[in-house]
Amino acid sequence: MRLLLIEDNAELADLTAKNLGSAGFDVDTVGTIADARHALENNTYVTVILDLGLPDGSGESVLRSLRVRGDPTPVIVLTARGSVSDRVSGLGLGADDYLVKPFAHEELVARIRALLRRPSEFLGKPLVLSNVAFDPVGRTLYVDDQPKVLSARELALLEILLRRAGRVVPKKLAEDHLFGLSDEVRSNAIEVYVHRLRKQLSDLGARVDIHTVRGVGYLLTRT
Repeated sequence: MRLLLIEDNAELADLTAKNLGSAGFDVDTVGTIADARHALENNTYVTVILDLGLPDGSGESVLRSLRVRGDPTPVIVLTARGSVSDRVSGLGLGADDYLVKPFAHEELVARIRALLRRPSEFLGKPLVLSNVAFDPVGRTLYVDDQPKVLSARELALLEILLRRAGRVVPKKLAEDHLFGLSDEVRSNAIEVYVHRLRKQLSDLGARVDIHTVRGVGYLLTRT
């Protein structure tokens, strides 16, 4: 499950990302509002961890823009501002939780897991096309209502294709979703995973097709 960590303190960001990785999460890390907005526009995250004090403004603007456009992605605010009024303000803007620095990394992991157990439109809604269904919380693929096994990256690719079914998924967006914003990606890596996923779905009897749109990206449709 991929998280977005928005934190400009490089040492804290690296340590937090490392601890979250040890807890089983994939983490993209950015340090500015501009980079956060770009990441949120081009990727899907199960939770956002947001520092309020960023070099190009207040992180509250990121939270506000998410909620204004109706994006229910859970947000945990991390901040040194620990007063009651600060917490009330953050929660009032749409934050789901509030953690004051310094914090225990074990507590952050526990709070993320608690949010992921919470029913929500974003987390709980299965992605369905034809006889294929994907549970984004349980990370499980179903074909004709039967659970099937795919690798983590095959599931990640299927998820973004299902979320944009009927629309082209740009190649760069698919790469970022599979490999993260900071990973080095081989030139043909995404093609390899598309080929694998296409074959897996065919072997499983899935009535969907993955089309390659040359020079652009990939398109998932019903068969």
